[in-house]
Amino acid sequence: MANAMPAPATLPPGRRVYAIGDIHGCLDRLVALHQRIAADLAARPVERPLVLHVGDYVDRGPDSAGVVRHLLRGFSGAEVVNLMGNHEHMMLEAIDGGDPGAFDHWMQNGGRASLRSWEVPNGGAWPGSRERFPADHLRFLRGLDLHHREGGYLFVHAGIRPGLPIEAQSPVDLMWIREPFLSWTGDLGAVVVHGHSPMEGPAVKSNRIGIDTGAVLGGPLTCVVLELDRLEFLFA
Repeated sequence: MANAMPAPATLPPGRRVYAIGDIHGCLDRLVALHQRIAADLAARPVERPLVLHVGDYVDRGPDSAGVVRHLLRGFSGAEVVNLMGNHEHMMLEAIDGGDPGAFDHWMQNGGRASLRSWEVPNGGAWPGSRERFPADHLRFLRGLDLHHREGGYLFVHAGIRPGLPIEAQSPVDLMWIREPFLSWTGDLGAVVVHGHSPMEGPAVKSNRIGIDTGAVLGGPLTCVVLELDRLEFLFA
């Protein structure tokens, strides 16, 4: 665990949040990171722990199906919140078939690795292969939240559009935005904890904390640990 440092926001006493960045099918790193969280909770018990995943569980990496299966089991001893990333949204649009270009868009953004992990044929066989996805996996993906608020923090996949309250934010921005969010230095109404934009290490700013450190690109899978007015990091 990295050394604790002052956080730009606070949580109420008794609450600790473990927020995990983009997983992208990297099941081995997710399992290792969950084990490190469990060890941290055993060493430093807290009244109300929360394990939160900011989205992008699927695509690009080797075992998207295994990641979803693992997340379906929950986390013993902690509340869990799972947010929707743009890759889950692309996958569901392709499976639901409302947009004729959705399948190609998904394939261009790493979806072929997901099909392999679920052992679903693609190409000409795709329209008749949607039933190959387990029903409980699809229920999980369709039930993902777009945002979550804790104390002075707002958790989303990609970010928010500056100047708009959370109730006015577009789902597209919550899952896809980069600019003007990433370069915004003003107040956002909360400290936004997000993934989506990979970096070599966590980005800790006065108004946001970025935790996508490119696990599927060879970087670590990152977890920011938030408690009271402090933050620290766990990595796998």
